Amino acid sequence: MTQTTQREARNARWSVRRMLRTLGPGLVTGAADDDPSGIATYSQAGAQFGYGLLWTVFLTTPFMIAIQLVSAYIGRVTGKGISGNTKEHYPTWIVGALVALLVFANTINIAADIAAMGEALYLVIGGLKHEHALIFAATSVLLQVFVPYRHYAPILKWLTLVLFVYVGVVFTVHIPWSKVAVATFVPSISFTADYLMMVVAVLGTTISPYLFFWQASQEVEEMRRSKARRPLKELSRGGKAELDRIAIDTSIGMIFSNAIAFFIVLTTAATLHENGMTDIQTAADAANAIRPIAGEAAFLLFAVGIIGTGLLAIPVLAGSAAYAVAGIFDWRSSLEARFPRAVPFYSIIAAATVIGFGLTFTSIDPIKMLIWSAVINGVVAVPIMAMMMLIVTNPAAMGRFRARPWLGRIGWAATGLMAVTVAALLVATIWP
Repeated sequence: MTQTTQREARNARWSVRRMLRTLGPGLVTGAADDDPSGIATYSQAGAQFGYGLLWTVFLTTPFMIAIQLVSAYIGRVTGKGISGNTKEHYPTWIVGALVALLVFANTINIAADIAAMGEALYLVIGGLKHEHALIFAATSVLLQVFVPYRHYAPILKWLTLVLFVYVGVVFTVHIPWSKVAVATFVPSISFTADYLMMVVAVLGTTISPYLFFWQASQEVEEMRRSKARRPLKELSRGGKAELDRIAIDTSIGMIFSNAIAFFIVLTTAATLHENGMTDIQTAADAANAIRPIAGEAAFLLFAVGIIGTGLLAIPVLAGSAAYAVAGIFDWRSSLEARFPRAVPFYSIIAAATVIGFGLTFTSIDPIKMLIWSAVINGVVAVPIMAMMMLIVTNPAAMGRFRARPWLGRIGWAATGLMAVTVAALLVATIWP
């Protein structure tokens, strides 16, 4: 190997390492959006409407990037999470009410995810579903409480790789790519109640409040463990490199998230919908239904993906709830802190997970839990997004790092889209 070739190889390795260091909160947040509950929603979209809803994935991508950029900027620039910032500008009782609804929705979502993971492992190896669910719940809590953030963050980052199994599933089934291209770029929109409900569900799944709280707080965690331990707005100069890192990380994370959602809709459309199976209630149902149609390999990949994404999503759901509550009461909130120094923060994480696990023993229909969670998340998202946009465009809050006009426009457009989504969801729920 010549010196030039060796130098090029070293540069390539260095570039890969630098990119991996750049990816962090944005990548994990995007991947956590494709949790078992999200997989269930995307699977139902593909099973019920075939390729007809693939266009929605592309519609949400720029809005998802924009609003997550806003949340990340708020966290890194101010050095505080979303609830810590909003309570400085708005009445505490309003912020508290929104956070209470967020915690409630997250707990329900955790319950649905834990149930789906337990059922998926049951389908693969047998055993008892609740015992599997207990193992997953306990593992999640113990990792968050006893593993410092500097060691836990890489675990979450590597768990995102499990989502590639949904790319692999596509290559185990026949896909009519020309038909897919037409459905993706030339949407055929229906105004039936079922179609509208599913559009609302897909949009609501991709833009969720817990993602805002998680990513903002993770930027604060990253700030605390870096050499530059001060919020950006306290710096008299510099800071652009940090914002560039956040932009790259968040953009890649959200594009990755929506690409995986695209493949899940595509897979279930090509297998379930094409074979007349249009009613999927959970992610595990989708995996089991794929088995006789696409074969053992597709089933196994789909089931493993459910388990892996759940291991990633449950900490994000429980952690975002804890960050939100801690921000209101000014509790110490850090996954880097040892348990005795952050008992209230870790107690929220444990309580949300334990209650979520407990809900798996109830007779509540899992699909109804997801609907309730979607409704609450949608209602909470709109005022939180509006507050975030007012903060990120406020020079008093952000200093010289207030959002640029293009980000403000797209962020407000995302807020408006979510408001319309919530209105449509409420109408579809009240008058089915």
